[in-house]
Amino acid sequence: MFDNPSVSTPQAWKPTGRRRKEVLTALGIFQRATADQLWRMLRPGDRHDRITRDTLNALKGSGLVRVETRLESGHQLWVLTERGHKEARLLLPKHMRISALRKLEYDDDGRPKEADGYDEHAAAVTSTAAVLTGAGFGTPLSWQTEIAHKLPYGYTQYADLTMRAPDAGVPVMLLEVDRVTEPVDDLVAKLRRYTEWFELLAPKADPVKEKAARRQGAAVHDFRLWSRIYPPTGREGYPPIAFVFTGKTAAQRESRMLRLEEAGRPFLAGEPYPGAGITARDFNRSVPVVVTELERITADPLGAGGAVWRRLGRPDWQTLTDALDNPDGDRLHEMERQEAWRRQAEQEAAEREARRPVCPRCGQKFTDDRWNFVRQHPTQDNRELCGPCLNDHIERAQAERLARRQAEEEAAARAVAAANRPRGVFRRRR
Repeated sequence: MFDNPSVSTPQAWKPTGRRRKEVLTALGIFQRATADQLWRMLRPGDRHDRITRDTLNALKGSGLVRVETRLESGHQLWVLTERGHKEARLLLPKHMRISALRKLEYDDDGRPKEADGYDEHAAAVTSTAAVLTGAGFGTPLSWQTEIAHKLPYGYTQYADLTMRAPDAGVPVMLLEVDRVTEPVDDLVAKLRRYTEWFELLAPKADPVKEKAARRQGAAVHDFRLWSRIYPPTGREGYPPIAFVFTGKTAAQRESRMLRLEEAGRPFLAGEPYPGAGITARDFNRSVPVVVTELERITADPLGAGGAVWRRLGRPDWQTLTDALDNPDGDRLHEMERQEAWRRQAEQEAAEREARRPVCPRCGQKFTDDRWNFVRQHPTQDNRELCGPCLNDHIERAQAERLARRQAEEEAAARAVAAANRPRGVFRRRR
């Protein structure tokens, strides 16, 4: 058994049961795909798509898949048969929706009809999932197509793709694939509708508490409907949205990204945090929007894992996880707040130090204890003196009082002694 034999290898390769299940699962999710797309999605480590083609032919021989049509590119487009559709349903987790069965239709002469409905947009959607999965962003089971987001006024916004790849640092992401055919205003309208859906209250959520939670950063999301459907993003803001552009020229795609960035700014820019010296922004109620191009991804040696993503509002191309992170968000805000508090404390300490009394006797500043004491006892004598000088003053005063008392006692003793001395020849005779 050889996973990726060279052309000269004489041994015949046979598809494994695991590969069969992988292909059936992928077709159950994406409905239609070419061997090239399945190879890039399921086995990007293989040197070519030969093994994937062999697997498809083996499944075809078992009556589980069939070729629906041949594309202009020359690739065969594979779909599940009715039997393969049933088997794929058993392979998919119960919570995942299987794609609709593409039934084989016949004309009046009993010949199979040429399939239609697979346009370049559908091909780009599958290719997008293929290159992301091939770069390590989840598995085919990480994807769902055409997920509905119903709005109260009757409109339903469908996402071309939703991806859940927590092990790759992206718990959830919604993707829109654009072949540079829709007006930019339509893309902005999608962004607006997604924002409206993200702001919907969850069933039984208290609107009063939700409104209060808006001032508490990420706490507001606990009241929102999206948090009941999608996992926490692990970052500030709503679930991220990726616009994947392909087709036309590189200049046209770049112009489209710039126009989307400018027109979509109210939904993605966040709000500045208040405070002097604070540059951080509050992204908790904004949509992280990243853009890329299929052409850029396929040209990069690291594929979708390379620096092929740009966060709208930033100039640089980054890896997907770096583009989704918010270094200028809550983390920066906390650092700037700590720094602001430190500077404020230093300023207050300097101002307090400037008001600290100075002892007129020795020229030294009061200690905190002495300063607090004189403020608490405003009528105390000698409150202008510092502690040591006050103690010295008290000791001197005590010494002076003692000296005066001793002098007074000595003077009194001398007076008594003088009064009791004999008077000589003039004293009274007996």
